[in-house]
Amino acid sequence: MALAVPSRSLRAVHPAWLLVAAAIASQILYPLLPDGPRTEITTASVVLFFLAAVADVTRVHGGRGAVLLITIAGGGGLLAEAVGVHTGFPFGTYAYSGTLGPELLGVPVVIPLAWVMMAWPALVVARTLARRPGAVVAVGALALTAWDVFLDPQMVDAGHWTWTHPDPGLPLVPGIPLTNYLGWLLVTTLIMAALHMTLPPHDSPSGPAAALYLWVYFSSVMAHVVFFGLPGSAVMGGILMGAIAIPFTLALLRRRAREQERP
Repeated sequence: MALAVPSRSLRAVHPAWLLVAAAIASQILYPLLPDGPRTEITTASVVLFFLAAVADVTRVHGGRGAVLLITIAGGGGLLAEAVGVHTGFPFGTYAYSGTLGPELLGVPVVIPLAWVMMAWPALVVARTLARRPGAVVAVGALALTAWDVFLDPQMVDAGHWTWTHPDPGLPLVPGIPLTNYLGWLLVTTLIMAALHMTLPPHDSPSGPAAALYLWVYFSSVMAHVVFFGLPGSAVMGGILMGAIAIPFTLALLRRRAREQERP
């Protein structure tokens, strides 16, 4: 029997989109599983998101762009986390519980991958919403930090790390100190500044990166309410990350409308 030949449209799909689809599928699967396998799915999900981000930045900026993203976001995230877990600066005093797999410098290897997976979408978002370098860095830092309003409560609730001094925290989000978000702002500002200086701006927003950021936002709001029993972080994350994600969505829709109006 002859093998079916893939259609031209299927062959034209960039691997970044396939990895985005796989990452989204893994996150859909996560809350549907019992607690036991969730740690493995968490790791797999981060790895798939990481690969999707790296594939997309490679598509836009080539291999050099991928090396820069991994070095700046992954290396910078690892350095910040290693300093943080050993000294308490800049996030506050916390400890990993050993549930996230192999560690490097006291930090689970999956953690710097998570910094990479969201740093690239955050940069794309920032460059869509801002033009001046300082504004791009500020918006990118906020776009990345706001994600942690979802991430930290979920990971603490799952027992992956604990805070020594969890108060004071954000309204409706107990157990996570304000120092954590201030530390994130510091680190993400440095990472966004380095990425913006080294990765040249692109003419239009990257579709895979946009899909990753918006999926993380909208799915996190739903998951924290429906599956994780964390309505406070759903509200606060919905407001804070939504302050970036919703204008970004509107900007994409306006761009699409303008392109459809062109002859």
